[in-house]
Amino acid sequence: MDEDLRLEENVIASWVRLTGLLKNTRLTKGMIYNEAVVMMIVNRKYEEDGVGTVSFKDIVAETGMLKSLVNRTIDSLVRKGMLIRSDGELDRRTTFVKPVPENLSTYLAVHERTLSIVKRIIETIGKEDAQAFVRLADKIMAANIG
Repeated sequence: MDEDLRLEENVIASWVRLTGLLKNTRLTKGMIYNEAVVMMIVNRKYEEDGVGTVSFKDIVAETGMLKSLVNRTIDSLVRKGMLIRSDGELDRRTTFVKPVPENLSTYLAVHERTLSIVKRIIETIGKEDAQAFVRLADKIMAANIG
């Protein structure tokens, strides 16, 4: 096997092991994974501006999820009382969501468990490698390879 092919195979194997590890640690235990991802985006915006209004389009762009999956996920979060859906004031074709502040505790409990796992990962690989991981993941995402 030539060196390039070996590297490609090693990248695939490492990717599979890492995603398996993250899946098996139940990173978002207590919530459906996609719900936790959407809530992470909305909560981050809420922490920035105190309102947390995020467009459907921005959620699709940031997650890479299919529009239909984002829509189902948002519908589920609305039914659970965690999000409120609204149309845009200037453009009715744009859908927005924002959190229900009094119900954020459910997500925040999941997020705290996730942070504890991430802290253990950082302790294991060190801050420098963690920063490199973030930089590499961002670089891969920016390349829009998929």
